Amino acid sequence: MNDDPNVHARLEDLVAMQHRARGFSFLPRQPIHSLLAGRRASRLRGRGLNFEEIRRYQAGDDIRQIDWKVTARTRKTHSRVFTEERERTTLLLVDQRITMFFGSVARMKSVTAAQAAALAAWRVLQQQDRVGALVFNDSDIVELRPHRSRAAVLRILHAVVEQNRALAVDRGLRSNPEMFNEALRRCDRIAKHDCLVCIVSDATGHDDESRRLLTRIAQHNDVLFAFVFDPLEADLPTAGSLVFGDGEEQLEIDTSSGSLRESFRADFAATRAAGREFLLQRETPIIPLDTRDDVADQVRRRLGARR
Repeated sequence: MNDDPNVHARLEDLVAMQHRARGFSFLPRQPIHSLLAGRRASRLRGRGLNFEEIRRYQAGDDIRQIDWKVTARTRKTHSRVFTEERERTTLLLVDQRITMFFGSVARMKSVTAAQAAALAAWRVLQQQDRVGALVFNDSDIVELRPHRSRAAVLRILHAVVEQNRALAVDRGLRSNPEMFNEALRRCDRIAKHDCLVCIVSDATGHDDESRRLLTRIAQHNDVLFAFVFDPLEADLPTAGSLVFGDGEEQLEIDTSSGSLRESFRADFAATRAAGREFLLQRETPIIPLDTRDDVADQVRRRLGARR
């Protein structure tokens, strides 16, 4: 087991993220530079209103809440009464598959995802909302029901660390792209209405079924996608002949080829642009998380840090 915190996440580091979970918000009123305050990306719903009752109109009631049908039927003015929702549920989908066990500069994608999930869980708790998670790898999904407590956050972090530290290239782990959709199916069953669904993944395995599932989830919930990537996935270096492997097969390529590098960049850009267009059509904000940069700083830049 490699004890480098950039290779495998450590529980104590994820717990310490609570002190950095500030300067951003998942609630609707966003700072002026927030990704969620833009014209194309949606404002997250935040806490809404629950209908409580219809009662006789009282002085001071908002006339916009008069129920005209009941008023006409009874010939006495009646108002609808609403109460603010006391809490909002956030569900984290945390990807810890073998495809996330990759990093070329600073840290593994799996560690970046673990840190982002920890940051989100602590922030939700600070906002006094409930947080739960689906932590998944290539063979299993750990479901942690939402609760509003420090113990709930710690259970999520334990599950993330357990799956994260099981990742290795010499354990015969086989990539299972279908687990991305399986996690979305589980989410679709759990997140019924007005949840905030935070997906932290590199989206390996996404297909038309993923789009259908995300569309269903976004119909009644807010979805926030933290797209984790490594710079080597976006742009090949000029490093001569390199051998790439996935644990089962190897491929040798000549990175000194300009046309190859340009084709590689174009393919990554096109795939990312297509995914971005699909998500923005459903008013789903996207946070790109680069494995080179500090996770908390990236989240604050995208979700609310004021300049």
